[in-house]
Amino acid sequence: MLIYLAEYLTRFHSGFNVFGYLTLRAILSALTALVLSFALGPAVIQRLSLRRIGQSVRQLGPETHLPKAGTPTMGGALILLAIVVSTLLWSDLSNRFIWIVLIVTLAFGAIGFLDDYLKVIVGDSKGLRPSRKFFWQSVVGIGGALVLYLTADNPAVERALLIPYFKDTMIPMSIFVYVPFTYLVIVGSSNAVNLTDGLDGLAIMPTVLVGSALGIFAYAAGNVVFSGYLGIPYVAGSGEMLVFCAALAGAGLGFLWFNTYPAQVFMGDIGALALGAALGLVAVVVRQELVLFIMGGVFVVETVSVIIQVASYKMTGRRVFRMAPLHHHFELKGWAEPKVIVRFWIITVILVLIGLASLKIR
Repeated sequence: MLIYLAEYLTRFHSGFNVFGYLTLRAILSALTALVLSFALGPAVIQRLSLRRIGQSVRQLGPETHLPKAGTPTMGGALILLAIVVSTLLWSDLSNRFIWIVLIVTLAFGAIGFLDDYLKVIVGDSKGLRPSRKFFWQSVVGIGGALVLYLTADNPAVERALLIPYFKDTMIPMSIFVYVPFTYLVIVGSSNAVNLTDGLDGLAIMPTVLVGSALGIFAYAAGNVVFSGYLGIPYVAGSGEMLVFCAALAGAGLGFLWFNTYPAQVFMGDIGALALGAALGLVAVVVRQELVLFIMGGVFVVETVSVIIQVASYKMTGRRVFRMAPLHHHFELKGWAEPKVIVRFWIITVILVLIGLASLKIR
């Protein structure tokens, strides 16, 4: 939005041209989201506390979690607010990717809000039924995939699967492959982040790290010179995703200020489902779905641990892990919560670096 004001002001002073630079707008987007989170965080937490919108804790979970009962939740609304405001202020609103990502992110946030609302406010411990949640996630995921497929400016690139670490290796996808694959990336990423969100700050920091790395990919993919030099597909307009990713990183770090151990607020499904979907969709836009799988390895392992646990128990009556998702397994083995959190953060840093290496290793 402010880019248009800057363009107008350049008539009076050429110095306003600086706001046309994508990197500066990304920095300002991150700072805006960070400041908004810092400024609004205390008020949001106080309001949630006054309305008694608190987290319920499963009796079967680790005993160390019992004192967390009543901690304000649905703080993900703060993250989404900061992301949306910052993105609208500093991005090019004529860019189709910006609107697609914002709409899908908010739609998944709405699904998460309904789930949180039913659990916390209505008092229905089951929340939104899994079948209904999956149905609406599917509607939004498939809708987003179809829009991206039908609006592709360069189908040869935007509808092909990039194989990382291999030069000029792209697999064309028809609509019958692209849409299901994109849908799985978006919905899978959304639920993976949601499953990981079980300890203070555990999910938000990896989200910030992976989102920041995707911003780097977006900047490279949206620049003709850089994409050509690095040997990655050029996706016109994808550079604006850097502004969105910067907003996500800033909002996430601002939220972490209040969510770090011991947490003053939890993000809830409204935040986790939305952020996961955002990561998946940005990865699709910049053609780095497989790299997302690598960088988001913590999310992947957490999800796989749940699948293995459920499958094993149903087929054999035995549990592979002491408790799933995986972070609870380590807690029950005696690891202190901060140790689990920080070690998962360290693993994410390593995986993100491995993912970024794909920019040069070809």
